[in-house]
Amino acid sequence: MSSFTGVSVADGNNQSICETSAVDASGDSGYHLFMVKAYSRIKDLLSMGECVASGSFTIGGHDWLIEYYPNGDNPHCAGFISLFLTLLDTDVDVDGDVEEAVEAKFSFSLIDQVEKQMPMYVRGTCETRSFSGSAPTWGNGRFVRTDTLERSADLRSDCFTIRCDVVVCNTKDDDAGGTEALPSDIHQHFSALLQNKVGADVTFQVGSETFAAHRCVLAARSTVFMAQLFGPMKEGTASSSSVIHIKDMEAKVFKALLSFVYTDSFPEMYEEIMEENAMSAAAEEQGQEVEEVEDETGLQWLLDLLVAADRYDLQRLKFICEKQLSQRIGVSSVASVLALAEQHHCHGLKVACLKFIQAQSPSCLQTVMATDGWDHVYTTYPSLVNGFIAKLIKSNQK
Repeated sequence: MSSFTGVSVADGNNQSICETSAVDASGDSGYHLFMVKAYSRIKDLLSMGECVASGSFTIGGHDWLIEYYPNGDNPHCAGFISLFLTLLDTDVDVDGDVEEAVEAKFSFSLIDQVEKQMPMYVRGTCETRSFSGSAPTWGNGRFVRTDTLERSADLRSDCFTIRCDVVVCNTKDDDAGGTEALPSDIHQHFSALLQNKVGADVTFQVGSETFAAHRCVLAARSTVFMAQLFGPMKEGTASSSSVIHIKDMEAKVFKALLSFVYTDSFPEMYEEIMEENAMSAAAEEQGQEVEEVEDETGLQWLLDLLVAADRYDLQRLKFICEKQLSQRIGVSSVASVLALAEQHHCHGLKVACLKFIQAQSPSCLQTVMATDGWDHVYTTYPSLVNGFIAKLIKSNQK
């Protein structure tokens, strides 16, 4: 059970001073809430590279704090909110010796209501990070785009709340015979199984790339793989030497799909794509124009992954992609995302798209309606468009 460690409140109306109410908690896992009030004022007060830090809180016998950068912590994170977790007790122990590194996992998430604490947008790591005197801070420089947050439902009355979950893997025990169990690492073992290919008995050809996998793992996770590998669809796949050809899908998307199948975690390839594009943007120095291309690349990857998740009946991955896409829709992409949401029965994503369109100014609406995606929606799903227009007219008459 994850322990509640308290709340820190950064108030822009109080010169961004952060007040913390800490709660004594035991155990090697816990979470801390970081509330941002008067978000717009804090953003105006602090420049890039400046942060508001929470007060300290204790998890796993160690003291931690959260650093919040409203304008990014460096130029490569411009236009993003940066979040970092810092270990405070990294110097020396009572005997004057350098303390060992603290191994921990963590994640940051936006929550819709403090009472319910439903995660609306999650960014973290499934890997263990080593916090030490030389590397006391880990985090995410590109947690969420500021413009995405500002038009989302997570920012209410210029306020939002971040939840930071921490799991310490090597806790301080009073006695050498401590028996507290480490957190599950089964996903790491399955990830290694996928990487080292030991016992792999099926091969997939996707474009020019091949992927070795394990039939039982795939079948256990997907009803479609079950039918394809062991059911009526298994034609030509009985032999371990056979190759299954995957059409209408990019290799990087299938790779991400396999990663989720084995680890049940959102694939980290998205981070790799964003990092590659960030480096390209810095090298070419094309400013905002490149940044827009970068967003389109990441968005298209998410769209393709959602389609793949629906194709192989991976409902949890499909849900995660919906949530991620809901945070990234823009004027130029909302119509295309809406069409895909309707095609693949993604109710939550469809609602997010319609709310986004409804909130736009007349000039932005004209831009939306001028996109190819809108033409596709209007032609393919006329009842959806007519219903939305009727709802829009009704709301304007109130």
